[in-house]
Amino acid sequence: FQSLVRSRRLQDLSGDGGVRKQELRPGTGQAVPLGASVAVKFSGYLEHQDKPFCTNCCSKSPGLMKLGKDITLLGLEVGLLTMKKGELSRFVFTPSYAYGQQGCPPLIPPSATVIFEVEMLDFLDSAESDAFFELTAEQQAAFPLQKVLKVADTERQFGNYLYRKRHLDDAKDRYKKALSILRLSPSSEAEQRQINASKLLLLLNLSLTYLKLERPTKALVYGEKALEIDQRNAKALFRCGQACLCMTEYIKARDFLVRAQRIQPFNHDINNELKKLA
Repeated sequence: FQSLVRSRRLQDLSGDGGVRKQELRPGTGQAVPLGASVAVKFSGYLEHQDKPFCTNCCSKSPGLMKLGKDITLLGLEVGLLTMKKGELSRFVFTPSYAYGQQGCPPLIPPSATVIFEVEMLDFLDSAESDAFFELTAEQQAAFPLQKVLKVADTERQFGNYLYRKRHLDDAKDRYKKALSILRLSPSSEAEQRQINASKLLLLLNLSLTYLKLERPTKALVYGEKALEIDQRNAKALFRCGQACLCMTEYIKARDFLVRAQRIQPFNHDINNELKKLA
């Protein structure tokens, strides 16, 4: 502990020695932007203690935390803004960047310097999306189409992250949130195509998520909405076929799956589903 605290090789992030960093494993891509939501594993250590006084490393899939809102330790926020995806680093925080002169009794003694080991698992640049949803409906309606599409895509990425972590209900809510802002009146056919492309991805994701939630009726609803946009979309036809199969509506299931197979005759999943139906 003391050798690290006294080390002169650490990078001074704050300019006053209050937040210093030792990179243990480099990350890739860009550094975490301001206002992002991050998924991290962390452990905090005090001097003369072998076990961390706080950690979330026992969790298999830590949730996303928003900078400036869910993370209250100043030093940790300063450190996170220098990290890249996949990076593992160790930080030293002096009391003014940690728990202050008072500490946090009985766990943290007064004027405690702490060390944090942090692994950046993932992050999403959510600042613009979060700001958008704080606006009134009238202000949202005045937003340019490209910015609305970007917000919808950010929400879809949130949903994808939650889906991968098996938080299916939360993923479904994110997809619906994104879909709710795409009820726009386009000024041209080109704009309508852009809106439809964004909607289609969300509808397909919702259909799949409802299948995983074992709610095939809802899965079918969103699959059919996707087909209203693109009637030859093989994924939408496949999702509808899966939903009908779960609902034991075998004739409808066969119709959807055969249509999907005509578009993608060598698709392994479609052919397997037809075998299951038979």
